[in-house]
Amino acid sequence: MTRPLVALVSGLLFGAGLAVSGMVDPTRVRGFLDLFGRWDPTLAFVMAGALLPMVLAWAIQQRMARPIAAPSFDLPSTRPVDGRLVAGAALFGVGWGLAGLCPGPALAGLALEPSLAGPAVAAMCSGMALHALVHGPRARRVATRP
Repeated sequence: MTRPLVALVSGLLFGAGLAVSGMVDPTRVRGFLDLFGRWDPTLAFVMAGALLPMVLAWAIQQRMARPIAAPSFDLPSTRPVDGRLVAGAALFGVGWGLAGLCPGPALAGLALEPSLAGPAVAAMCSGMALHALVHGPRARRVATRP
């Protein structure tokens, strides 16, 4: 019961942070990406504001034998940059620029502005389904192993 509750509270806190910071508003995100037009630095402040908590979280995690709500840490391994990573990053960036939403804000946006977030979430789900069809269900597990 502890893990689902921790996951729920974490997700609600993350979604609330996205909503309060305005990151579920595609025009704000597109404004950040518009470097030569009407640039909106809001997203830069949100990212900078996330650095301190993340630095603290990594420092605390390194001193812990195990997580509070799980039997062990499940941290990703470091892999070299390859073509799949570059292609995935490029697709993510193009989708982010076109929709003005990345996956977290898109899902949070479903609760606030479903007409704006819905197409982005549908495209995201379609892309995941296409990847599973092309690469099979094991692709994600294999790709995360060194």
